[in-house]
Amino acid sequence: MMERRQFMRVLGGAAVLAAVPALPGCSSTLPAEAVAAWQGPAPVPPGGDVRRWIVAHAILAPHSHNLQSWLVDLQQPGEIMLYCDHTRLLPETDPHSRQILMSQGTFLELLHLAALQQGLRAEIDLFPHGEFDPRTPPAPPHTHHATARVRLVPDASVQPDPLFGQIFQRRTNRSAYDMRTPAPQAVQAIAAACTAPRLRTSFALPGDARLSEHRAIARDAWRVELVTPRTMLESLKVLRVGPREIAEHRDGLSVNEPLPRLLAALGLFDRSRAPGPDDMAVTQQVQDFNAKIDATPAFFAMVTEGNTRSTQVLAGRAYARAQLAATAHGLAMHPLQQALQEYPEQARHYAAIHALLGATPGRATVQMWARLGYAPPVDPAPRRGVPAHVL
Repeated sequence: MMERRQFMRVLGGAAVLAAVPALPGCSSTLPAEAVAAWQGPAPVPPGGDVRRWIVAHAILAPHSHNLQSWLVDLQQPGEIMLYCDHTRLLPETDPHSRQILMSQGTFLELLHLAALQQGLRAEIDLFPHGEFDPRTPPAPPHTHHATARVRLVPDASVQPDPLFGQIFQRRTNRSAYDMRTPAPQAVQAIAAACTAPRLRTSFALPGDARLSEHRAIARDAWRVELVTPRTMLESLKVLRVGPREIAEHRDGLSVNEPLPRLLAALGLFDRSRAPGPDDMAVTQQVQDFNAKIDATPAFFAMVTEGNTRSTQVLAGRAYARAQLAATAHGLAMHPLQQALQEYPEQARHYAAIHALLGATPGRATVQMWARLGYAPPVDPAPRRGVPAHVL
């Protein structure tokens, strides 16, 4: 009886994971309260605080594992202090918190775009208390690490940025892409949108001899993350199964299909233990991901000189613009962070993607690597809402 129950538990976990369209992912038909932020904030009333309207747009930025590690302080009039929530990190898959700092940058870029829409210039002072390692708790009297001090200055000369109009349409699309070649004008627009000092973009398009190498690295790095227990568990810990969990947390990776919901409700999905490398939970994930990689027509990458914390934040800002530009041209993006992660098991793939993109070790860093192509629309990821981010 116990053996049968254990078998059912393992099979149930495999079925849940097999239903996830390649972790990390997000399924459709989410609870309304989990995606309410995507409806946009109400207009700012006369005498109202425009900063909450701005933050309501900034929280729609992409974030690794959808952790949303953004905290804001609005105590000083005309300013927004952005802090990094050190309780929302990825110590296994992002051991140096590079992705977390990039995600702080995506927030700042959407904040900037929203400020322009209100006739405000966002003067952004990065790391007002000095650069920090998010893994180290801040020293008293500070309770959080300050990523940026943003001063909002009325400026009649500022013009709205057309990319603002794509904020509510932007998605991280992990579905299968079709094999159409991205339009040249779209590729040019993406490259033009994310210009930044000491940052270059790279595209691998149909006909590029490097495409097979991109695909091979992506496939192999993905499997490493799945079969490394501690990195797999990091995703499982933020997996939200069913409408109750999704609505309660409004973050992480959402699964809302009927079968996984049933198995989780019956207690047949153990998220405290990683499946073995040959379990159906892993093999079906690998097969699903490999099929999507094989059907990916193009790849996009960003490489920076150096890898300081400021560089990481600025790379996040550039990626936010790149994805918005892609959205404007009907293209989808899906970050492939596995090979860019700095834990030992990924070292070979980390070296391979850096070599492929001409990023000299110690001098240049691949900050973003993503699938690029046309894909069916997907639902937005859950958001916790403005109140959850205001200190």
